[in-house]
This record gives sequence, C-alpha cells and structure tokens, in this order.
Amino acid sequence: MFLAFGVVCGILEARASGHGQVVDAAMVDGAAYLMGAIWGLRGMGGYHEERGTNLLDTGSPFYDVYETADGGWVSIGSIEPQFFAELLERTGIERDDLPHQMDRSGWPLLRERLTAAIKAKTRAEWVDALDGTDVCFAPVLPMSEAKEHPHVRARGIIVEHDQIDQPAPAPRFSRTPPEIQGPAALPGEHSEAVLADWGFDDDEVAALLESGAVTRRG
Repeated sequence: MFLAFGVVCGILEARASGHGQVVDAAMVDGAAYLMGAIWGLRGMGGYHEERGTNLLDTGSPFYDVYETADGGWVSIGSIEPQFFAELLERTGIERDDLPHQMDRSGWPLLRERLTAAIKAKTRAEWVDALDGTDVCFAPVLPMSEAKEHPHVRARGIIVEHDQIDQPAPAPRFSRTPPEIQGPAALPGEHSEAVLADWGFDDDEVAALLESGAVTRRG
C-alpha cells in the first residue's frame, strides 16, 4: 500500500514539477507504521515488553475475547471510560470494589468476573444483548458464518468465483466498478499470448520457450 500511495504521489508531483523520482517503499516501513500507536505508548511508559500485560495484547480484561456458554466466543474492546462503564452495566458486574479501570492491580479480579459473566450466556444471547451498543462488542465468527453476516452480504464483500469464496475486488469506483476478470492463471498458461503482446514474433517466442527462459503449460 505504501508503494501504491508513493507511485500516485510521485505521479502527482511529477505533473506539477516536471521531474521524476525514485519511490522507495519497503514492507518493514509499513510494519513500523502499523505499530505507530504502540511506539507512542512505549514512549509514554504505557507499554511493557512482557507479552500479555498491555492494553491491547490481551493484558487488559476489557480488550480481549471470552468464551460463551455454548462454546462460542465474543470480543470486547471497551477501552474508553464511557464504553467500559456500559460494559459493566450490561454484563451486570458490580464496580464498587473494583479499582480504577486502568489500575492494573484490579485487572485479575475484573477478568475473573467478566469470564464468569460472559460464560453464563450463549454467543447468540450476547449478540442480542450487546450488538449495536457502545460496549464495542462483536461475536467471533468462523469464515463460514462471517460471509453470511448482514453487513458482509449487503456490501457483497465475499463473492463466489469458480466455486471458491473470495474477497470481491476493492476498492470500488462509481464509474468504473471492478470485477473479477477470470481465474488466476496457472504457471505458463498464457506465455505465448503475453510474449506476443509484448512484441515478440513467433520465432522469438519459440526460441524463448525452447531455451527454457519461459515456460509453457501443456
């Protein structure tokens, strides 16, 4: 994505300045940016390198997944105080003897109570109780169920092509909507056609195939 963004930026800048430039993009740059918030937390002393002890790595009980009565799972992400307050209210957890939400000493007790409360109902019951609220809640769905979710179906996010479920082309455009052009080509399936499209004549194509520089399927 950084490369695609860089190319677009480079084209726009070249149109304005008349000069081209090299676009240098690497996957490690993207990985570093994905951790931007964590680097910030670390700089403020809010991130510890021990796994499972932090706000976003299952250390905090209000940002984790929990098993339900029927063996399903639900996810909770009630970080902001108002969302956390609603989580406690809708799960019936008393907060009088709980320390402040961000007091790590109280996290084991809160986790114990959340685990018990959520285990008392099925996943479907929690969907009925929490879906659409400010708890920041979602059921954990296997892929077979996720593709049938109303939002996914309404947007046509998962489509079937050649009897295989797969993501629909994205992003979407109002004037030139994307569509699946066909199945993925097998190695060497279109070698001759591609070489011809690039301007190689028949003799050159034959020589490339015979030398093994390119392959042909069949």
